Amino acid sequence: MRHRKAGRKLGKTTSHREAMLRNMVTSLLKYEKITTTDAKAKELRKVAEKMITLGKRGDLHARRQALSYVRDKEIVAKLFDALSARYRDFAGGYTRIMKMGNRLGDNAPMSIIEFIPGQEQTKKKVLSQK
Repeated sequence: MRHRKAGRKLGKTTSHREAMLRNMVTSLLKYEKITTTDAKAKELRKVAEKMITLGKRGDLHARRQALSYVRDKEIVAKLFDALSARYRDFAGGYTRIMKMGNRLGDNAPMSIIEFIPGQEQTKKKVLSQK
């Protein structure tokens, strides 16, 4: 029984699952939008939200914690500079998962996971529409 066991196994070994999530969160931080299966997107959301929270903390220990997971200095720099400033006033909920339908090959449910726009991006869109 899986009582009090958090997280999904995704049909992978622990090392494969951890490596996959590291690569996926790096891609999400780099491109700010990726397409994956529903289950992977829901697991990725947990990791991505923690990375943004580390970026918002902004101290040296948080940067080293992020580097131990992401392992790409340019992506971590983007996380601590651009993304943390974008979500400074947010208390969580930095990502959005949108269902796409099923994949053609194996009928797996697919989703797009992306970062929501920040306050300044929302204001720019409203002002440009007027």
